[in-house]
Amino acid sequence: MPYKTARTDHPIHPMLASRWSPRAFSARLLYSDTIASMFEAARWAPSANNLQPWAFIYAERGTSDFEVLCECLKESNALWARNAALLGLALERPTKPDGSPNIHARYDLGQAVGHMTFQACALGLHIHQMAGFDPAHARMALDIPPDLLPMTAFAIGYLGDASSLPAIVQEKELAARSRNPASAFVHTGRWPNHVD
Repeated sequence: MPYKTARTDHPIHPMLASRWSPRAFSARLLYSDTIASMFEAARWAPSANNLQPWAFIYAERGTSDFEVLCECLKESNALWARNAALLGLALERPTKPDGSPNIHARYDLGQAVGHMTFQACALGLHIHQMAGFDPAHARMALDIPPDLLPMTAFAIGYLGDASSLPAIVQEKELAARSRNPASAFVHTGRWPNHVD
């Protein structure tokens, strides 16, 4: 399988360049201290007013709760995600303790998942985040409290062999990585084409 290190225009940390979202996971399970390290990294992410408006639910492969999480995924994701060592959900707490809206909660949750992702990479793991899941089913099946919103699902594990995947998924797995150039979204001073 090709090594998918990004071809960057400027130098970035090697772990960031080698981060990608595979669909092929090995059968190898995770140690409990490895799992704890990833969530510890999420714990130390920055957040507005230190409100830490995130929560996570996860289960390890081979448990009944893992199967419940699989059932929350769209079939196209469950097809390969069921081979990961761990499945989970990232949850947003959209209100502050006083009940007012926390407009930064989703941004802060993203940072927590970003920290967890970097820690997973440092441990030799890969994480694939998924929008393709049923939040309503997840809420009911996993007893998620009403003050939390299921935002994204994720699969974590050691890299597997792409040849183990169904042909349609192999094609996605082996495709080259691509990104928009920084010039498409980074601007100095004013927004381009600004008219006085």
